[in-house]
Amino acid sequence: MPRVWKFGDSVNTDDILPGKFAPFMAGEDLFQTFAFHYIRPEFASQVRPGDVLIGGRNWGLGSSREYAPQALKKLQVGGIIAPSFARIHYRNLLNLGIPAFEADLTGVLEDGDEVTLDVASGVLTRGTETFQLPPPPAFLTEALREGSILAFFKKYGRFPGEPAE
Repeated sequence: MPRVWKFGDSVNTDDILPGKFAPFMAGEDLFQTFAFHYIRPEFASQVRPGDVLIGGRNWGLGSSREYAPQALKKLQVGGIIAPSFARIHYRNLLNLGIPAFEADLTGVLEDGDEVTLDVASGVLTRGTETFQLPPPPAFLTEALREGSILAFFKKYGRFPGEPAE
C-alpha cells in the first residue's frame, strides 16, 4: 500500500534533486537515485510506486529544472499534496504526469501513514478517513489518462482541453 512521505515548507528543486546529480552528471539511468539526497537520504532507496509526498508551503521553489520532477516520475511517486506550489515546478509536475494537489494536510498526515489516492476524484484515504482534495480540472484528468500532458500531445497533436479538429 502507498505511504506518506512528509516534508516541510519551501522544499526547493535542489532539495528534490541536487544539481550535482543532474542526469548529465550522474547519468540518465541513475539520477533518480539521488532524490532528496541531502534532506531525506533514505528516500530514493525506500520509496515505493504510488507513494504520496506531503509538502508544506511553496513546494518546488527555486529553479525551473525539469529533472527534479523527472526523478520523482522515474521513482513512480503517486502524487504530491502541498498548500502551495512554485508555478513553474507545478507545471513541470503536470507536464510529466505527476498529480499535484493544492491542499494542506501537513497537520493531519504523518510519515509512513498508509494511504490511497484516487487522482480522478481527488480523494485521499487513510484507513477509514477520507480527505477530499480539490479535484483536478477536466483538462488534467484528460491528460493523466494518457500519462502526462506531453504524452497526450504526442498522441493527439493538441493540448488537453483544446477541441479536436
